[in-house]
Amino acid sequence: MSKPDQYNVEIPSNEVKDSNIKYFTTYTYGCQMNHHDSERLAGQLKSIGYEYTESLEDASFILINTCCVRESAEKKIYGKIGELKNLKVSNPNLIIAIAGCMAQKDKEKLFKKAPHIDLIIGTHNVHQLVEIVKEFEESKDRVLAVWDQAERLAPDVPTIRRGKISAWVPIMYGCNNFCTYCIVPYVRGRERSRPLHDIIEEIYQLGLDGFKEITLLGQNVNSYGNDTKEYGDFADLLKAVDQVETIERVRYMTSHPRDINDKVIDTILNSKKICDHFHLPVQSGSDTILKMMNRGYTTDYYRELVRKIRKAIPHASLTTDIIVGFPGETDELFQETLEFLKEIRFDASYTFLYSKRSGTPAATMADQVPLVVKKERLQKLMDVQNDISLEINQQFTDTVVTVIVEGPSQRDENRLMGRTTTNKIVLWDKQGTEEVGQLANIKITTAQTWILKGKLID
Repeated sequence: MSKPDQYNVEIPSNEVKDSNIKYFTTYTYGCQMNHHDSERLAGQLKSIGYEYTESLEDASFILINTCCVRESAEKKIYGKIGELKNLKVSNPNLIIAIAGCMAQKDKEKLFKKAPHIDLIIGTHNVHQLVEIVKEFEESKDRVLAVWDQAERLAPDVPTIRRGKISAWVPIMYGCNNFCTYCIVPYVRGRERSRPLHDIIEEIYQLGLDGFKEITLLGQNVNSYGNDTKEYGDFADLLKAVDQVETIERVRYMTSHPRDINDKVIDTILNSKKICDHFHLPVQSGSDTILKMMNRGYTTDYYRELVRKIRKAIPHASLTTDIIVGFPGETDELFQETLEFLKEIRFDASYTFLYSKRSGTPAATMADQVPLVVKKERLQKLMDVQNDISLEINQQFTDTVVTVIVEGPSQRDENRLMGRTTTNKIVLWDKQGTEEVGQLANIKITTAQTWILKGKLID
């Protein structure tokens, strides 16, 4: 689960609030799809007269978009919901809405645990916010809007994008994989692909609006088109997106290793705008654990996939996700993952402690790994990966990379940041000639584990 991220709409920090305007604020937990859902929810609120504020005290509408991938994360969200109770007491007209995966899973249980909640909005009901708010304002009674399954693909709704350069574009919703540790198929539903022409039209318009880069979103983008023969497959979509002249770069996430194929690799190789970064969550380097996870591939399959990618696109970067401490993971099986990490040499690995998720098969499996053991293994894994990441990044020293200028660094306004097509984060001292959104050539002078530093060159 990501850290809560307040919605990013530009407003002056010293702005005097107009008492005649209704203000909203949102907190978003979880994956990129959740963040995009928050953009759509924010757009709908703005369409009915709400304006954004960072201040909880000034807000007359507070929305928490939730994640339930891990029970530990869920507890933190309940803590945040509890903090809002005093605000509701001091301002009875305050509307508190809970959306996202936790809302989909717990439904009316949320009302029982937190009676100060007014609206519960499931993952299939994001597009209905305007009518949900209208129903609440008319009845003054709590509203539960949670479909068990999506009745149809959600229609387009007003959207406020969080950034100015990069934008998320969902290409499909739901997941059919049912990995034994994952709650997503139960709260996001089965896979549903968006029409190809809708995706292309949205991307084209984003380019006209000034966005330089788009990220295609889906729980498993490689499954695009599997539910219908009307739109082609993921490779066909990539070819079509690559031809949209208004944008400069195309990313996508997330891929399932089992479903990526030679056609996709060849399409990326021959494209002009699709970034040469492959994020392929392996989750474990042990065939025993992969089978228990129901991942649908073996380590040999994954090795061969990596070989194909690196042969076709040698300079491509490769990142992954790994879960440590899955039920039944012995010291020997963990060592297999450690050796697999050393063999493949990922540019970066996003590592997680296994956390029980009630409602999933893994939660009731035997041989749950003690927390202290999981933490020890995670540290070992991170130490190995950090060494590999640093060694790979050091190869960029004294080379020139091209990035899109995204804006100031979070820690230093005098430094700018951007990303390469291989998703390397690059920092450099601002020269004053750079403009957000432009391409910049940076000569790398220093390599660190997670970032590259350099200087602007002509």
